[in-house]
Amino acid sequence: MLPMHYFLISLLLFYSSILNANQTELAETTASNSIASVPVLTIKGAIGPAVSHYLTSEIERANQQTATVSQGDNGTLDSNLAPLIIITIDTPGGLVSSLRDINQAILNSDIPIACLVHPPGARAASAGTYILYACHIAAMATTTTLGAATPVSIGPPLPGGGDKKPANPYQPTPDADNKPDTQPENSEGSGTKQDNAKQNSKDPTNSPQVAEKTAIEKKVLNDSVSYIRSLAQLRKRNVQWAELAVTEAATLTAVEALDKNVINLIAQSPQHLLTKLDGQYVMIKQQQRLLTLTNRPLELRKPNWRSNFIGTITDPNIAYILMLIGVYGILLEFYSPGIGIAGIAGSISLFIALYAFQLLPLDYVGLALLLLGIAFLIAESMSPSVGIFGLGGLIAFTLGSIFLFDTDLPQFQVSLQLIAALAVVSLLFFVFVFGYLWDIRKNKVVSGKEALIGALATADTGFIGQGHINIKGERWSAYCPQQLTAGQTVQINGIDGLTLILLPVTELEVNDASNPQ
Repeated sequence: MLPMHYFLISLLLFYSSILNANQTELAETTASNSIASVPVLTIKGAIGPAVSHYLTSEIERANQQTATVSQGDNGTLDSNLAPLIIITIDTPGGLVSSLRDINQAILNSDIPIACLVHPPGARAASAGTYILYACHIAAMATTTTLGAATPVSIGPPLPGGGDKKPANPYQPTPDADNKPDTQPENSEGSGTKQDNAKQNSKDPTNSPQVAEKTAIEKKVLNDSVSYIRSLAQLRKRNVQWAELAVTEAATLTAVEALDKNVINLIAQSPQHLLTKLDGQYVMIKQQQRLLTLTNRPLELRKPNWRSNFIGTITDPNIAYILMLIGVYGILLEFYSPGIGIAGIAGSISLFIALYAFQLLPLDYVGLALLLLGIAFLIAESMSPSVGIFGLGGLIAFTLGSIFLFDTDLPQFQVSLQLIAALAVVSLLFFVFVFGYLWDIRKNKVVSGKEALIGALATADTGFIGQGHINIKGERWSAYCPQQLTAGQTVQINGIDGLTLILLPVTELEVNDASNPQ
């Protein structure tokens, strides 16, 4: 029967291999005969590390398919390769590092990328304006807006000429309608402020605030202006308005943007955009390319598990909680060593939090204050000081939590309610739990060989040097340098291997040991 079993198993494996081969061949044939879809990517909400990873990975994925395929004589791509990538935008702004990564992927793409501010009512504010300028094709739906790209830290000078580093140049201004009186230096390196006044309808250089701007504020503003100017010049769009979007937080509606050559067209949906772009030429790396979009289906590509994971851990509230779990878990493991669950969970949480921190705009002064607060709370639990360390630790912990992330964007700030709750929990945790554990460490050992140190015993027989005694029902080898008599009380002074080191005690010492005060 055994050979028959082997024969049946071999037959089944052979049949399954043929079936898999046929299915693979059929899938490849279907893929080769089908028309490639147009990927549709989505920016919804603040632009952070998760959005950056999602967009850059999808753009790279689409470009890898075209890297080994040459173009035809008329500049068109093979029909089963993506001819266009569409990015729909609805964002209030985001982090500068994430914005730069996204724009680099767009500028280096071999596939034309069309950005559409969609759906109606959406906006491409702040960082979204820079992305819209970077795209090969810029489009907006009706009742959408763009602009307000002024660096938020460029405003009235701080008392004493404060030199606070701006968190992110591409975050939205708190009030886009209130235009700050700022004016960048000429980004081309030539000309004067009068030349800039010719390009702008309003000359803010007469304001006394301009002279009071700190050097870092001027650098950030000028860097923002030159960056958006370079994008506008590359795409041959309105350079003057791009500067106004940065220097004066200017905004436009879709109709106004089309009239001022800020966008290329108005489209109500990605499908409507495909219809309008079909048969149009677009410039890709100094080459004209014909867009053949007839009968091209749209494929909505959602973030993969890695992008979702990054999006979860880079939520400032999640990263903040993970860091506290990590610190508390490791401290708990040191205070009360056990099987390592607290230490393992704490180490994993701490490393995940550190990974999230390097993707977020971390303020190291805030982190230092947070750790200082934890240190004060530990000191309060170890040596009570009438609440001085506890109060100081609570204040430092709260301030450090508030200043932990250097950004004015609400989406990348820790919730104040969460900070207040965890500050109270941390105070109670350290004062009561760690205080209790610290007191336990001071207790006398009650088991093992260490528990014999200092214990009293009675010598059964008299001896000097080597001998034996009974203690707690156990017979131990003992050594005493002095003469012992039968029934004399001795104290265990140490342990050398399996030999107890004894010292004779007087009757007064025995009474003191039996009646502790």
